[in-house]
Amino acid sequence: MRYALLIVLGLVIGIIGTTMTLNALNRGPHYPESLMRMMGYYATSVGKNVKANRCTVSDNLPQLQAMRALSNDLEPILLPQDNEANFRQRASNLRAAIDAMLAAPPSTCAALDKGMNAVGEACDGCHKEYRN
Repeated sequence: MRYALLIVLGLVIGIIGTTMTLNALNRGPHYPESLMRMMGYYATSVGKNVKANRCTVSDNLPQLQAMRALSNDLEPILLPQDNEANFRQRASNLRAAIDAMLAAPPSTCAALDKGMNAVGEACDGCHKEYRN
């Protein structure tokens, strides 16, 4: 009797484990969420630097460069099936806003805040149209 109970218990645990594994595999990668979280992290980091009055180029250039690198992945990861040209234009607008800040890195908090507002407007325009 004891062995039968252990066999049944082993089968139940195996079925539960297999089901959990298959569910995890079927969910697929979370690239879109990860990309947006990383972009948000760097944008928030720059915002915190502005509030802390840490607005030198060396304080914020790494975050801006990371945001620019991540923006290259917008189309490959997030490109919608419909209205592809509009999405590409909005992604290009975001890159242009970041590029403007990288071309002439802001060294004052006012300039950095103004540049980040332009980046935020580019992000918001896309989010209003495509975010679910």
